[in-house]
Amino acid sequence: MLYAVQATGNGHLSRCLEFYPALIKYADVDVLLSGIQGDLKMPFPVKFRKHGLGYIFGTKGGINYWATAKTMKPLRLIKDIFNLDLSGYDLVINDFEPISAYARKWRFKKLECVALSHQAAFFGKNIPRPNRKGYLAEFIFKYFAPATRKIGLHFKAYDKNVYTPVIRKEIRNLPLNYLDNEILVYLPSFSHSRLKLEFENFSDFNFKIFSKHATAKEDHNHIKIFPVDKENWMKTLATTSYAIMGAGFQGVSEMLFLKKKLMVIPMRKQYEQECNAKALSEMGVKVINSIGDNFQSIIKGWLHKVKPIDIEYPDHTDKLARMALGI
Repeated sequence: MLYAVQATGNGHLSRCLEFYPALIKYADVDVLLSGIQGDLKMPFPVKFRKHGLGYIFGTKGGINYWATAKTMKPLRLIKDIFNLDLSGYDLVINDFEPISAYARKWRFKKLECVALSHQAAFFGKNIPRPNRKGYLAEFIFKYFAPATRKIGLHFKAYDKNVYTPVIRKEIRNLPLNYLDNEILVYLPSFSHSRLKLEFENFSDFNFKIFSKHATAKEDHNHIKIFPVDKENWMKTLATTSYAIMGAGFQGVSEMLFLKKKLMVIPMRKQYEQECNAKALSEMGVKVINSIGDNFQSIIKGWLHKVKPIDIEYPDHTDKLARMALGI
């Protein structure tokens, strides 16, 4: 079988790290990755690497549309779809990956394609959505990576065929030593220089900022800036009591599992994150829509009032892998 994964951002790749070992217990698995914004290295063979289709994070809270446009290669995308040979596979498991999905849909119509992703959850009617419905984004949910069967993942099991998040074993087994004044910050659509300015006045707290825009570690007294790397990320997860995150799915799910005191800031005009933020707000997580003039006063009030969310996520990775495989 082929396991095809979107590599824009690290959430899909984190799930891949957990699902791959589960899948290979029951099947011969080849891996396809498409996208250019992932930071995680895969500790197993990747048979296909494709440019794919995705977006580039900006530095002011949203998508960098100009940089995204420059990375678009529509002719290459179409060529990759028509050159991907799926004739040797009996199944495609797809985490929101368009090349394999359309190769199956257009050229290998009899092949089953199972969507195993957060985006697959949005076919459910009970998934929280913001008051402003994003019709283009809903269209993308439906047609970006079409599948014949869907298994969705979300913060709660809102609908039939929607399940709670997959949490990596290394997160489940992480030895925790939380410090009351340690804060993890991962807001990939903001520049770390902007974030540093916002947190300078909070000298009673130590901020660990992970930035997709940083190329080396920086030490500014109570503020430390890291490029996104697994080693420092895991060390920081083990000690930080608080987390300020974008409203992506996988990383936030891990923060909820670890009982972090959590705040989320969804990317501007990114509908999926707006939907996630709506769900998180209903769960009791502090959500703010932007970093504005009152951000520091919001942070100050949040630090004194926030409590972790009481939620449990069972280990059902093996069950979901078998469901996807149809066994």
